[in-house]
Amino acid sequence: MPTVWPPFRSRTSRRTASLILSAVVLLGVLASTSGCEDQQVSDASAKAPSEPKTRVETLVLAPTSFTDVIELTGSVEALDDATLSAQTNGTVTMLRDRGTRVQEGELVAAIDADEAQAAVVQARAQYDLAQDRFERQQPLYRDSVISALEFEQVRSERNQARAALTQAEKRLTNTRIEAPFDGTVEERFIEKGEQAAPGTQVARLVNTRRVKVTAGVPERYANDIREGTPVQLDFRRYNAGVRTAEASFVGSAIDPDSRTFPIEVTVSNENDRLKPSMGVTLRVTRAVLDSAVVIPRSAVIRDETGPHVYVADRTDSIAVARNRDLVLGPATGGRVVADSGLAAGDEVVIVGQNNASPGAPLEIAQQYNRTTAAGTPYTDKSDLPTPPTDE
Repeated sequence: MPTVWPPFRSRTSRRTASLILSAVVLLGVLASTSGCEDQQVSDASAKAPSEPKTRVETLVLAPTSFTDVIELTGSVEALDDATLSAQTNGTVTMLRDRGTRVQEGELVAAIDADEAQAAVVQARAQYDLAQDRFERQQPLYRDSVISALEFEQVRSERNQARAALTQAEKRLTNTRIEAPFDGTVEERFIEKGEQAAPGTQVARLVNTRRVKVTAGVPERYANDIREGTPVQLDFRRYNAGVRTAEASFVGSAIDPDSRTFPIEVTVSNENDRLKPSMGVTLRVTRAVLDSAVVIPRSAVIRDETGPHVYVADRTDSIAVARNRDLVLGPATGGRVVADSGLAAGDEVVIVGQNNASPGAPLEIAQQYNRTTAAGTPYTDKSDLPTPPTDE
């Protein structure tokens, strides 16, 4: 008889073999799928674009001289400006026309002098009589012919007559209104033929060949400004250029309303381009810093954390943005001193800093080595000449 496998054993073996085969196939499929996914992830990572670079311009810092300037608004005033008034009664007989240039001591106006001249003649006659009597009585007094009391009365009469003559001559002189300085007749307050009295305003005389510029300086600078402090005057709006001068007067009292003290600067005005009441910008030198770290003001970012800048941190061939918190010092025009937070050699982002962020890669489009060469960040004051210094 042929050999027959036990039915139970045969079915169990076949089932076990089938399960093992199925497990092997499943593992192979899973391994294949996992490998494909890893390859896809690897390929995707290789093809993923890198973080875009921020295009910026930078300034390499170096110690430089910085002039701390106080910018003020002032006005032009005539150095000599006087209103001439009558000092005696009478009719105005002569008055210079407006715009007439007169020299010091030259006649500006005249008042009828007939009455004053007659008073002088009368006073001189009385004085001559009193003087003659005094001279005749003097020998008599020496010889004791007259008493000391009588002689003293003669002397007193002579002195009174002399005083009356002096007064009459003064009234005659007052009929002539002369220029106290070289100047131009700017205004006339009375006309020829009108009656003048002592104190009546006659004419205004102005000298604009030299003018003064006046301004108010905030009281916090009271210990920084003194006579001789260099000042720069900007008259460019009147096509009169920019001039340098020194403070000719510095007030010592503070105005309680404006909390400022006055400053004056005297300048020549031979071409008469500067007129009284013109506005002018003053740049007063407060101090000169020899080795300061100076950056453009436009490079500074201000937010709730305070002022800060971005610097380019170069590692290998890559430049990334790094944040630097600042303590700022004095500022003038478009420049400001960094008291702390920056040092010589730092490369500060001066253009494009608002698009940068800490750790972001940078593309340096332009690198500057001098603040004045970095024209893009600030140009508002770059055409002004260098402020004056004490040197």
